[in-house]
Amino acid sequence: MTTPDNWQKSSYSGEGDGNDCLELASTPTTLHLRESDAPATIITTTPAPLTHLLDAIRAQAL
Repeated sequence: MTTPDNWQKSSYSGEGDGNDCLELASTPTTLHLRESDAPATIITTTPAPLTHLLDAIRAQAL
C-alpha cells in the first residue's frame, strides 16, 4: 500500500502542529485516517463504512 501524501488535519484540532489531532487523506477509492502522534498507524476504509460509523455516532449523540 502506498502512503498518501495529502494529509489534512481536523479543524477541531486548533492551530499549530500539536500532536493531538486526527488527520485524513484520500484517494479516489479510499479514505485514510491517522492520529498525528502515531502517524505510522493508518486506518484505511471506503466512504460507505465510515459514513455508517459517523451516522451511528451522531444518532447516539442526540
